[in-house]
Amino acid sequence: MKIRIASPLHSYTAQRSEVEATGATVAELLADLDRRHPGIRFRIVDEQGRVLPHMKIFVNGHVESRLDAPIDAGDSVHILQALRGG
Repeated sequence: MKIRIASPLHSYTAQRSEVEATGATVAELLADLDRRHPGIRFRIVDEQGRVLPHMKIFVNGHVESRLDAPIDAGDSVHILQALRGG
């Protein structure tokens, strides 16, 4: 499936905003994404397996914080980074 990637993570994806990955859950998808683009997972998930506070994973337009959440090949997945400041 195609995964849309936030611009701060483009250094891991050869400057691409959309990449391919597979998995039956969000965790499997992130693991495959990390196999294809080494190092990206630790910019999204911490050592305890929790989505970092400033990162958001959207599945079909809804924020998904559970890594065991199921996903299907036809789902829309966006990984975004929240911005702060004023």
